[in-house]
Amino acid sequence: MKWFRHPEARPDGAHGRSTPGFRIHLFFFGTFIIFCILIVRLASLQFAEAAALTEIEENQETKTVPLSAIRGIIHAAGGEDIAYSTPVQSLYVTLTKDYTETYRNKETGNYDFTEKAKANTASLAARLESVFNEYGDPAAGKLAQEDITALLDLNFKKALGYYPRKIKTGLTPEEVAYFLEQKDLYPGLSIVEEAARHYDKDTVAVQTVGYIRPYKSLDSLDIYKNIRSAMKKNNADPGLAYKEEEFAGAYGLEQQYQRELRGKNGYQTISVNPQNMAEEVIESVPPVKGNDIWMTINKNIQMKTEQAIMDQLSWLHSNPVQGKLHPDALTGYAVAMEVDTGNIVAMASMPDYDTNVWTAEKVKPEVFGAIEDNYLNGTINDTTSGISGNGLKSILYLGSTIKPLSVLIGLNERLFSTTDTYNDKGIAYFGKNDNARVSNSSGHVLGPIRPAKAIQESSNAFMVDRVGNPLYKKYQGKAPEVWDQYLKAFGLGVSTQSGLPGESAGVNDYMNIEAAGSTQAAMVYASFGQKGKYTALQLAQYTATLANEGERIKPQLVSRITDADGDTVKEFHREVLDKITLAPSYWREIRQGMNTAVKAFDGFPYDFARKTGTSEMEAYGKVRDNGVFIAYAPREHPKLAVAVVIPEGGFGSNSAAPVAREIFDAYDWEYGLDGIPKKNGSTVTESTPQ
Repeated sequence: MKWFRHPEARPDGAHGRSTPGFRIHLFFFGTFIIFCILIVRLASLQFAEAAALTEIEENQETKTVPLSAIRGIIHAAGGEDIAYSTPVQSLYVTLTKDYTETYRNKETGNYDFTEKAKANTASLAARLESVFNEYGDPAAGKLAQEDITALLDLNFKKALGYYPRKIKTGLTPEEVAYFLEQKDLYPGLSIVEEAARHYDKDTVAVQTVGYIRPYKSLDSLDIYKNIRSAMKKNNADPGLAYKEEEFAGAYGLEQQYQRELRGKNGYQTISVNPQNMAEEVIESVPPVKGNDIWMTINKNIQMKTEQAIMDQLSWLHSNPVQGKLHPDALTGYAVAMEVDTGNIVAMASMPDYDTNVWTAEKVKPEVFGAIEDNYLNGTINDTTSGISGNGLKSILYLGSTIKPLSVLIGLNERLFSTTDTYNDKGIAYFGKNDNARVSNSSGHVLGPIRPAKAIQESSNAFMVDRVGNPLYKKYQGKAPEVWDQYLKAFGLGVSTQSGLPGESAGVNDYMNIEAAGSTQAAMVYASFGQKGKYTALQLAQYTATLANEGERIKPQLVSRITDADGDTVKEFHREVLDKITLAPSYWREIRQGMNTAVKAFDGFPYDFARKTGTSEMEAYGKVRDNGVFIAYAPREHPKLAVAVVIPEGGFGSNSAAPVAREIFDAYDWEYGLDGIPKKNGSTVTESTPQ
């Protein structure tokens, strides 16, 4: 049948050869068709849809630009504004291709601005100069065309291309009105409300309050290293981003409470092109105002303290003490700390200065030269925070103010008892074969004295024979470590935990045996205050610890933080850092001994505990006397502890004590050492420096 073929039957030659060939031809034909489609599509993308796709690609890249928040206020305890911000209007220009368009120079191979971009820039600078001259403040500095061009930063040396350029701050209302009306004539121009920082012209506790500087200049501070690191994270909150030119806390409370005071920046999300130039603002989030800080420092007490130091320095220059003037007493430091709360009501490092100098974009060398010895806080550190006539700074030996603690250590170590009597011959010997000696001030011989009397009469001999030498003999090479533990329990040689940036822990140089000559010598000199150098804040904390009978509390410089609506977001209360427990009889002994006669307190209406001190330090080849004074009042149920240091001021009773009297009087007037403010009806006796 026709439908069946013989297995060996083959089709004719043409049909047999066409089957595999047809498939190959079909494959190549299909490939050709697909290739043609791709070519057509690519051509379409290149020529017909290029502009649209480019725009889409460009708009996919965005950048975030911070908008500065208004910084919070630093108030004094009474509510006075010590550091505050006022709104100012600033002019910014966001660069576009109108000003930055470039071409490749065939001769140099560099990219140069096109003639059109140059003309636009020149025109913008000229028009801005004209507007500033016509509507700006005549008393303000003038901006010429070349200044404006430099501020535009067309070569991106200071900021990335999409960052707006600040041209002028502090615009007048007339300037603002003009630019708002003529905005269409100025592509990329915007007016931004910012804040200008101001400080009380009364210069209240300026080193404690601190100052601000441009963020871009603060890379060395740990707080900003951490912030920069956080800003680099992919999921970082845009509100935490800093503008390079925004001002941030650089010292004092301004730095310590930077995060609270700054608030939260707003931000703009901006689309940028491949050249990193701004295209449009996609999103804008407003900033959140910073919180306010309420200091514990009382402005009136602070001002009295500052004036008392300056008056006393002047008095020492013109009135002989112990037969001589003290013209090299050029600086003074004082801290007043509430015994029950830890609140610092006064912290003075004198001379001081006007902190408003830091609010300029750049501090001129001659301006910094005038303040470089005064701008740091001498009550907490020993840097260039003021220098006496012979180069002594603010961290000094304590002199006899250490003696209450020396007696406490001797009693607690059972080196003597409260009833023991020591025959003071005016001199004490130590060293190999007793070849070294220590004398009382002016060689006074006190005769038979008990521990309390040794404190009151400031017996060096007692401290050497009953504390320094016996402690060395008891512990030998371990004696400095034992001494160190006691001092640290009272806040000497450790941070006070105030939180102020740059606070020093002091200098425990009794641990340097090589410098002292021997362990015995280190202990002998430490026992009467000629080893161990500490700050005025540490002295105040130490005094408060004596008043609190061994309970060391944290100095508080801020009482609370409030938000923009005045609501309290955080409060600070009494905080115990350490506690050393000693027998009640020991505390009674030293409280009785802190009774040195001080003429500056004649007529003072309260019984109070006090100790004068005169520390000796060598400077320029000669021993200089420094005045030191500590006190707390009242003696029973103490309310306020005060420490005053006057480098090269001579005896503490003559140089430092009069300042302390002024502080106690000022506190009594404001708050009442007995809890009754005298300003409410009573009068307080005014004392004069002496």
